[in-house]
Amino acid sequence: MAKRFVDKEHLAWVRQQPCLIKQAGFYSCKGVVQAHHLLKPYTGARGMSLRAGDQNVIPLCLHHHAELHTKYGSEKAFFKNFGLPENYGKEMAYKLYEKSKFYRDLDDDLPF
Repeated sequence: MAKRFVDKEHLAWVRQQPCLIKQAGFYSCKGVVQAHHLLKPYTGARGMSLRAGDQNVIPLCLHHHAELHTKYGSEKAFFKNFGLPENYGKEMAYKLYEKSKFYRDLDDDLPF
């Protein structure tokens, strides 16, 4: 069995981003931003009692994160509620991971 991908720096960076729903133009966010591990990851595996790797996360405020899990139960239904494509979370998780790697690479090049 492959080991789950772990990247604590990326998780911390994602938690500093605005809620993905707020970024999409909605204004009803409440609570701190959390890193939601995708239920259907764009890469890697997810199984029973195994969450997606840390490259498969999106920022969601506490309210939207809880709503996804308790009211909708799937990213597809959650994003559909906001009129967003069903793969919106996967696309954004990929873009966020690439962006965080870029910024971390820049920091590595700094002389201080």
